[in-house]
Amino acid sequence: MSATSGTTTQTGAQAVVADATDPARRPDVLFRVRREEGQQPSAWWMIGAFIGVSAAVIVLLSFVPGGA
Repeated sequence: MSATSGTTTQTGAQAVVADATDPARRPDVLFRVRREEGQQPSAWWMIGAFIGVSAAVIVLLSFVPGGA
């Protein structure tokens, strides 16, 4: 095995392709979208979702027999 053969393999950093697509915008990547500044969803949506899910769990658990 000679290191001076006719073919060389490139190691290390690779050049950036000019027309590369953003991996966060691939159709097979769920829930990972880079948005512009100021386009993030409001924190109140997450708070409301937490309260809604918590209320739904409490209501559903009230139908389980054997509670206090």
